Amino acid sequence: MKILLATNNPGKIEEYQELVKDNETLVFITPEDIGLSDFVPVENGHDFEENAYIKAKAFYSRTKIPSIADDSGLCVKHLKGRPGINSARYAGSNSTDNDNIKLLLNEMKDIKNRKAYFETVICYYDGVGFEYAHGRIDGTISNHIMGSQGFGYDPIFIPDGYEISFAEMNREKKNSISHRSKAMAEIKSKILDKL
Repeated sequence: MKILLATNNPGKIEEYQELVKDNETLVFITPEDIGLSDFVPVENGHDFEENAYIKAKAFYSRTKIPSIADDSGLCVKHLKGRPGINSARYAGSNSTDNDNIKLLLNEMKDIKNRKAYFETVICYYDGVGFEYAHGRIDGTISNHIMGSQGFGYDPIFIPDGYEISFAEMNREKKNSISHRSKAMAEIKSKILDKL
């Protein structure tokens, strides 16, 4: 079964491809595979679920291919849940991962309570109905950049129970505990139940 990954984020695509590599039933294709690498739906939802829904529906409407989209973000307790749904553009609409990390570390300078969590909501749409899945992992914000793997805020997020950041883990390790892998396991079973 072919499913369109409703994202042009190379980091997300890599993680999703890895998460289904041992499953012969589900095959992910990307917008680039079908000439849609410039298609970017406007994410104007009020939470992760709404944004995931907007993207999944937009890509399905354009292609008629069952689509999954996720909206994910880093939520920091001291910042009352920010950057949250604005994680990718925290330092501005054209900000890079480094810009976002720099701003966040600056806002967290000298703050003792560094608790945070990553959250993912996946929405699957096949033209008939929607399915949702949620994943979350708790952790803390480091005081400085640690590691160079992954993407986004991985270099400053230390999952609970570990002393290394997501960016210091190999992909297999991160995928065994991450918010995205938890949500993917849930959505995968919901999709396979439909077949």
